[in-house]
Amino acid sequence: MSETRIRLGLLGCGTVGRGVARLIKENQQDIQRRVGAPIEIHRILVRDKAADRGPNIDTSRLTTRAEAVLDDPYVDIVVELMGGLTPTHDYVATALNQNLHVVTANKALIATHGTALFTTAQERGVALRFEAAVAGGIPIIRSLREGLASDRVQRIVAILNGTSNFILSQMSSNGAPYQSALAEAQAAGYAEADPSLDVGGFDAAQKLTILSGLAFGTPLDGGKNVHTEGITCLAPQDFTHARAMGYAIKPLAIAQKEDDCVHARVHPTLIPRTSLLASVDDVFNAVHITSDGLGPSLLYGAGAGMMPTAVAVVSDVIESARALVHEGSDSAGAQASPIEQMPFAAAGDFDCQHYLRFTVVDQSGVLATLSTVLGDQNISIASMFQTKQASDDTPVEIVVCTHRARLPDVNQAVSIIDQLPIVRQPTVAVRMDSDL
Repeated sequence: MSETRIRLGLLGCGTVGRGVARLIKENQQDIQRRVGAPIEIHRILVRDKAADRGPNIDTSRLTTRAEAVLDDPYVDIVVELMGGLTPTHDYVATALNQNLHVVTANKALIATHGTALFTTAQERGVALRFEAAVAGGIPIIRSLREGLASDRVQRIVAILNGTSNFILSQMSSNGAPYQSALAEAQAAGYAEADPSLDVGGFDAAQKLTILSGLAFGTPLDGGKNVHTEGITCLAPQDFTHARAMGYAIKPLAIAQKEDDCVHARVHPTLIPRTSLLASVDDVFNAVHITSDGLGPSLLYGAGAGMMPTAVAVVSDVIESARALVHEGSDSAGAQASPIEQMPFAAAGDFDCQHYLRFTVVDQSGVLATLSTVLGDQNISIASMFQTKQASDDTPVEIVVCTHRARLPDVNQAVSIIDQLPIVRQPTVAVRMDSDL
């Protein structure tokens, strides 16, 4: 460590990197009091040194060579803000092997390679911190790692993707079709040109993998054992029907301990409008935790964006800087160790309530046919209603809400029903949770 100050090496300097530089510049005095030494940005890896990076970036610190950051003897902490897995993983592994603390906002990196990187960090006696990887500025990693260290978590239910939440909020409040709501999200900068990672549920699955690993000790496997459904099947009438039944539709990520394994899933979900999560709208995130001692608790806040993410990154920098200044132990293994080791259940092997919207011809015997197929697959109907027919030759919608049923049974029933001649459009199936 340098004698008089903590020097950072940034890998990447996009939106979040500029936010980090702004926070360090504007809050330098407060940060110095908390750390016991000043912090400065010493080297910055970028693709294009000529790009405009705003007033808080010293362009003399820019380099296009990763080695100029990783091999600089004055760099104390490496801050990874590049994203992705290649070549990011190699850079982070190199930094840890060179006994450098690392702070990252990279959810894919932690969800996929976290186990090996934590092992390296522990062996080297340095920290790999990742608060910004999940839920932006919400301190959920610290809450699981420190605040709930003495408790046993039973269930996590969260809204972890602001893009999907914004789209569903627009569809609910404005009656917008999915494509219109997506276009609005893209125009506002909330969705990428290719939004599949967000709207397909994969972003939330990676984040849930990290939270589940901390809470239950499940493997950091990149999300492959998380059952994942996207939001693209939903239409405005689903929100109308849900509202009439007293429900909202939210993009939930759920990890729940059952017996000796953890069931993890990401999908849009009908939840009671009285639920706290039902009021989390637009790009905000929230994490609802149920634990043995504390009971239910909720963390809520901005889940993305320049400054919320930068706050989480700089907070991690401060923690690592404190350890350097005071020469304390800061083992990544200690901060990442779960209460117990548990496996994931097979993806998709769970039961819950289900909302099913069938679009069918209006003729006698249709309800009986649907009921028979559902019954043959061990699915019990809790409620059912039919929409009014617009004209004599238009199909009608029949909405069925089930009691708890296994997802494989529901999928099999929907597959059979969608092949019947009475069906005019593919069935829309959405999960329900009346207990939230």
